[in-house]
Amino acid sequence: MIKPRSLLAGLCLAFGLGSAAQAHVTLDTPQAVTGSAYKAVFKVGHACAEARSTTAITVRLPEGFRGAQPMPKAGWELLVTRAPLAQAYEAHGRRVTEDVVEVRWQARSPSDALPAAYYDEFVLRGTVAAAPGPMWFKVRQDCDLGRSEDWAEVPASGSAARGLKAPAALLEVLPAAPAAAAAHVH
Repeated sequence: MIKPRSLLAGLCLAFGLGSAAQAHVTLDTPQAVTGSAYKAVFKVGHACAEARSTTAITVRLPEGFRGAQPMPKAGWELLVTRAPLAQAYEAHGRRVTEDVVEVRWQARSPSDALPAAYYDEFVLRGTVAAAPGPMWFKVRQDCDLGRSEDWAEVPASGSAARGLKAPAALLEVLPAAPAAAAAHVH
């Protein structure tokens, strides 16, 4: 006789849900078109293992994600780290030589932290890479009781997270539609 838990575990593995189902920080919209504006909404479903609350979320931005602007959250301090770029780019008529590489939301007090039983979102926007392919956002989740989770694993190639114990948040960057097809509207 097959036990319900064994059946569920087998189905999760068969459909590739084993590792993704355990990812605690994911993107609300996991696809975007090359060169487009993108609103990255990081979903936090619960605290770290054995913790009571999430006290900080740190997002390390992938190379090619430009002009990041984080959304402030009431009760959370916002820390933005900038660094020089290997290759400058033009934006709004000016040359950009350094850009945001990391965004951190830190609860100002224990009462502002995200309790384990609740869900919240952490938001930033920016411009997606000009080339199609996977963009991985590495996210560190800090919790009370000295616990943390580093959702930073990426596959050696491609975008399959199967087998990863702590996968980074994946954004699939898709090629833009041809100009003629994009302009045609019914």
